[in-house]
Amino acid sequence: MSEKELRIIILSDGTGETAASLCKATLTQFPESQVLFTRYKNIRTPEQIEAILNEAALHHDLVAHTVVQTKLRKKLFELCEALNIRHLDLIGSAIKEFSEYFQMEPESEPGLLHAVNQDYFDKVSAMEFTLEHDDGKNIHAIEEADVILLGVSRTSKTPLSVYLSQHGLKVINIPIINQMPLPEKIYEIDQRKIFALTIDPEALIEIRRKRLIRLGAKEHLGDYASEDKIVEEIDWATNIFKRNKRWPIFNVTNKALEETASDILKLINMRQKNIAKQK
Repeated sequence: MSEKELRIIILSDGTGETAASLCKATLTQFPESQVLFTRYKNIRTPEQIEAILNEAALHHDLVAHTVVQTKLRKKLFELCEALNIRHLDLIGSAIKEFSEYFQMEPESEPGLLHAVNQDYFDKVSAMEFTLEHDDGKNIHAIEEADVILLGVSRTSKTPLSVYLSQHGLKVINIPIINQMPLPEKIYEIDQRKIFALTIDPEALIEIRRKRLIRLGAKEHLGDYASEDKIVEEIDWATNIFKRNKRWPIFNVTNKALEETASDILKLINMRQKNIAKQK
């Protein structure tokens, strides 16, 4: 191999991660190679391409590119040929073959793969946050939450939290316990993040009794599933909700998890649209 330093120029109208990954994977087949990578990302104009390629031509660099915008890719090809630059189009041929196979034109929009990946990682992060803050745990991080769910035990707080986190929302759920005030932090954050859950007493009695029987704990029916205690709990929660009129209340009685989640998501989306209109 020549002692001359070899460079590979990564050029992309997106992040350039696809090109970098492909080049590095290929270089594993050439373990003795010593190559310096330089990445140019978010390329948007022919002038940017021309400046980069003029520099590459001076040093006889190899240019690997993943430019999806048709006009920019055409300009890149023309300049590489004119400047006698060795180059690899790592996505153009794939786009052409896919376009012919599907019989449709490509979007030609840069960064779509990264956007999909980022959406995935955002959802994973939201799910991790939600699980770490289940049932009132780690309430010190309440400012970081997108949604706070409040309700007595067995009002579907945990499954609803997990479901909402799959939409990229960081959720904290906090139980309301009879005769115990809620943490003061709840009243210090943006009250639009808070959603109250309630349920009819008869339905809650049935849910709790079935749960205790399933767990083999019938002896606790009087403590956890008695009608008097449940009515007291729900009344306590209802009074808290009445004093905080900005919290929307969702009755989960006989409702599918998806239905309650859909109602919450609709309200969140509506609020976000209203905020956008005001800007």
